[in-house]
Amino acid sequence: MTKLRIRDAARYLGVSDDTVRRMVDGGTFTRSTDTSGRTVVDGRELAAHIRGRSAQLDDPSGTKSSARNRFVGIVTDLVVDGVMAQVELQSGPHRIVSLMSAEAVRDLGLEVGTVAVASVKATMVSVEVPAETTDSRSAVEQDG
Repeated sequence: MTKLRIRDAARYLGVSDDTVRRMVDGGTFTRSTDTSGRTVVDGRELAAHIRGRSAQLDDPSGTKSSARNRFVGIVTDLVVDGVMAQVELQSGPHRIVSLMSAEAVRDLGLEVGTVAVASVKATMVSVEVPAETTDSRSAVEQDG
């Protein structure tokens, strides 16, 4: 089971260490200690808490990558069925779902509460904008 130090949980939640300590004291997270005696929180409890909430996470990998669409998050759901698996990652307000082999899940040690980075490569990206009003189109046509 994944255990996270108070400072790491605070960073993933986008709050201060003291806020997480108050959350532990208030019962939001179960208090436990690591082998060094430091207070830690359960990754599963953190995953349940941040699901649907916005929090920007720092990339824990320390790796430089050419991929620009990288989403650091926490695994909030994992379904392994035979040779395939579905992994759900919450990255701030973004829910990312990946289908991969069950072997990859095992090799990566993924479980609910694991901090992970999703990298997205798409051959087609759609960009949308709000519909313009007739007045704003006229102004653009006149300037152009």
